[in-house]
Amino acid sequence: MRITVVENEAGAGLGAFAGWLADSGAECEVVRPHLGEPIPRRARDGLIVLGGTAAAWEDERFPWLPETRALIRSSVENGVPTLGVCLGAQLMALACGGSVERGEHGLEVGVTEVVPLPAAADDPLFTGFGPVPAVQYHGDAVTRLPEGAVPLAVGDPYPNQAYRLGERAWGVQFHPEADVEVFTDWTGHSADHLTGLGHSVEELNAGVKAAEEDLTRTWRTFARRFAAVVESAGEGTDAAG
Repeated sequence: MRITVVENEAGAGLGAFAGWLADSGAECEVVRPHLGEPIPRRARDGLIVLGGTAAAWEDERFPWLPETRALIRSSVENGVPTLGVCLGAQLMALACGGSVERGEHGLEVGVTEVVPLPAAADDPLFTGFGPVPAVQYHGDAVTRLPEGAVPLAVGDPYPNQAYRLGERAWGVQFHPEADVEVFTDWTGHSADHLTGLGHSVEELNAGVKAAEEDLTRTWRTFARRFAAVVESAGEGTDAAG
């Protein structure tokens, strides 16, 4: 069970997902286009596209984005289990006909509550979740979902927090992979910027630390469920072959 992972920025890796997916029997093959590594034309058994500071449309500054969107689009169309995280979810929206814009409410950062919608009740990844904490760090937002997308979770002030395309592709605006260590690394590197926007880095870090147990319990389950979808899809392909 091999999952292709696109890492768009050195500081925005798999985080806690690395261990959770490994525990589920998944091997992650990380592609780092920010270091010049080429985007593959096809994903392996699954695909995860991670976050980063790029805007989903900034092709001139980040020249691998068109190929990343193409990879996402082909994966969605071919039923490859796909997960887009933050920037990855925005790239998925653009790749499949939706819209992404600068967030009119500015930066969303820290722990917020994500509320599942009725469609989440029988979703393979979100089933059984009530309102849950999630780590946020984004200034852009999906403003129009692709046609046929199923909204799965909402938040305030940005409503499109999670959606599904087809049976095996998900986009999440938040960062399920971000644990306390990852988040404090982010805030440490952007402390001046956050302070300039009126945020307290100490309070942001403390909020994530206070929610650590719930974050781990929720998003570890989520990661394991995604691995199970990848495994199931692979078994179906083997049986068909």
